[in-house]
Amino acid sequence: MKFLLGKKIEMSQMFDEKGNVIPVTLVEAGPCVVLQKKTKEKEGYDSVQVGYGKLVKKSKIKKTMKDKEYRHIRETRTEASEEAKVGDQVTVAIFKEGDKVNVIATSKGKGFQGGVKRHGFAGRNTTHGAKHETRTIGSVGQRFPQHVIKGRRMPGRMGFDRITVKNLKIAKVDEVNNILAIKGAIPGHRGTLLQIKG
Repeated sequence: MKFLLGKKIEMSQMFDEKGNVIPVTLVEAGPCVVLQKKTKEKEGYDSVQVGYGKLVKKSKIKKTMKDKEYRHIRETRTEASEEAKVGDQVTVAIFKEGDKVNVIATSKGKGFQGGVKRHGFAGRNTTHGAKHETRTIGSVGQRFPQHVIKGRRMPGRMGFDRITVKNLKIAKVDEVNNILAIKGAIPGHRGTLLQIKG
């Protein structure tokens, strides 16, 4: 099972043998704990549930949080042959340099944005009689069918989407500090929860 939860630390850079710069994203990955194992016979599919980020028990705590030991709990599909047991600890040791991984993250939220920023519209003329129209989106329809067609690109809320970046290469594995250096950029701000799948 090559699945790990982590959080984005920051972007940095490394150098290869020839002195070329390699942009990397540093990720604090794991350690995660297997909390539950689902089987096809009982639940209808094979999967493993892992927890990340141990919560500190407080004297005054909400009732809904009483039984939750981990800040983040996620599930991933597995093969029936995989031998993952409840209580097993998963660390960065499951990955090695050169492995290709898919990373799932939530992109930065930009709030309500216009068509030029959100969709890359060109905008209108800045001269020749144009007044207060520079960043407007223009026409949104025609006389028939007298309503805006579904899917029309318009201003709206931008960002804060679940994004999967595929085939990212692991540049370095630091087992002592539980840190992965992944080549390339990963969506989200610092501290964003990441799901890393091998």
